[in-house]
Amino acid sequence: MAERVGADEYQELLRHGTMSVGLYTPKEIDKQSPHDQDEVYIVASGTGVFALGSERMAIGPGDTFFVGAGARHRFEEFSDDLAVWVVFYGPEGGEHSSGVG
Repeated sequence: MAERVGADEYQELLRHGTMSVGLYTPKEIDKQSPHDQDEVYIVASGTGVFALGSERMAIGPGDTFFVGAGARHRFEEFSDDLAVWVVFYGPEGGEHSSGVG
């Protein structure tokens, strides 16, 4: 599985089966790389820009979005207080690889 950034930036709070829930608080530069599982992000605080492939979107509290397994993504131009709930779930390679969805 791809590395889920440093322990000081990502804190896993719950794990059950293939699901993992954590809080991500990037500092200065978002160093994450594509992950092997599908993800759901929920912005808890802060603002910034989320880049998914070649697309970019402004984000803020309450915004929720999906990132498929293996997709290149990162947070850019984010405020110091950016905190994002992250839910990793499903099989390695994402649900599309198992015929679900």
